[in-house]
Amino acid sequence: MSQHNLYLAYAEHFPSADAEFLRTETGHCETYGDLDLRSAQMAHCLLQQGLKAGDRVTVQCEKSPEFIHLYLACLRAGLVFHPLNPGYPAAEVEYFVQDAAPGLILGDASTLEGLASAASRHGKARVMELEGLADASRNAPETFATVACQPDALAALLYSSGTTGKPKGIMLSHHNLAFNARALSKAWGFTHEDVLLHLLPLFHVHGLFIALGCILMSGSRMLFGTKFEVARALAWLPEATVMMGVPTYYTRLLGSPDLNRDLVQGIRLFTSGSAPLLAETWHAFRERTGHEVLERYGMTETSIIATNPLQGERRPGSVGPALEGVEIRIVDDAETVLPVGTTGHVQVRGDSVFKGYWGMSEKTRADILPEGWFRTGDDGVLDARGYLTLVGRAKDLIITGGLNVYPSEVETVLDEVPGVLESAVIGLPHEDFGEQVVGVVVLKPGASWDEQAARNHLRAQLAAFKCPKLYRVVQELPRNAMGKVQKNLLRDTHSN
Repeated sequence: MSQHNLYLAYAEHFPSADAEFLRTETGHCETYGDLDLRSAQMAHCLLQQGLKAGDRVTVQCEKSPEFIHLYLACLRAGLVFHPLNPGYPAAEVEYFVQDAAPGLILGDASTLEGLASAASRHGKARVMELEGLADASRNAPETFATVACQPDALAALLYSSGTTGKPKGIMLSHHNLAFNARALSKAWGFTHEDVLLHLLPLFHVHGLFIALGCILMSGSRMLFGTKFEVARALAWLPEATVMMGVPTYYTRLLGSPDLNRDLVQGIRLFTSGSAPLLAETWHAFRERTGHEVLERYGMTETSIIATNPLQGERRPGSVGPALEGVEIRIVDDAETVLPVGTTGHVQVRGDSVFKGYWGMSEKTRADILPEGWFRTGDDGVLDARGYLTLVGRAKDLIITGGLNVYPSEVETVLDEVPGVLESAVIGLPHEDFGEQVVGVVVLKPGASWDEQAARNHLRAQLAAFKCPKLYRVVQELPRNAMGKVQKNLLRDTHSN
């Protein structure tokens, strides 16, 4: 069998065993030798649980070095890594467990109870605490023969909430992830001398495959913070050469008077993604620091699609040209390619495009055309130099603090609140989060609005970032001739 395991692709770039890999805010350090040893031991321990190649390992844990050990151990053992946001309540976790049908579920003190409850109702997967697995693995052999696999072997399964309210499992192969990590580390000029300020979460693409992927593909190191805090970021910036973040990170840094040019003189690159970066923020950051934030565009299904250049013009409001090895085209409703400068639907093609949706072959065929073009659902325009500017998002997706919120998912829960006749969920601009979730409700005749009861109901069913921060009560929702709610009118009406 051909050898295409993502771990081995990473390991080709590992420096000496005693070279530092990460340092945490508590001063804990790990070397590349530690990384290889701990992932080997954990791979042995996973297989001792009776898992076999292709089995899913669901993990809902806070960010930690052990999380990385587990991810790499899954790759080495041919298992499929399935991370979940620690903020998901038990009610949401149940669907993921039922759909992914994992062979093992791992949690921590904050998530273990909900995971155990979900597992008891859906399948017979064993539930363990990650810390316990890590402790047990320390008695395992210190070397592991990383399994051989084909390029299209499944490496990871990540879920992106569907526009109809049903989350979709996105299947990412070893080759998908290796291809994108190689192209991205090259495009952004990563070398073994870089130090990445890693303050992103690890449960989705940005922190796990993009940030960590660039580190492992270059043998560089990182300052590893469990979460973004302005004080921590300011303290570590003088030691870093690269920082990756979402727009919220940059607006919060700009809110500190301590951010100045001297503090970031050692930084060679700031990148922003997961949500649009306002041109106002881009210009304000350049004025304060002298740095032009490099904005890029990606999706869970494709990893990075386009990026502003490391050397050359970085345009605020544009996500730049296609990443090397990725093709972008703009088409109309009939799939006809449109001329340069014409706005239409963004489609992409390349080796980083995902394998398809887990258990949804019909949806896969609908979104991935026979020629390999993937319908992103975004609208945009390409200029004569290949720079892509996004102008809209399909199905009114809301991106708040870099996290995706699909309105229909929230509306389903909001409609269950006593007294609510119907609802519409929209995103409105927010200085810190980029967008905030707003619930617009129509009440049943004679019903009164109890906002606190509504908040309590949604918080029990949805992750906190999905719950509306503001509510508006209206007499009726605006609709077009076909009866569809006109959310553009709602945004116009309630944005003031």
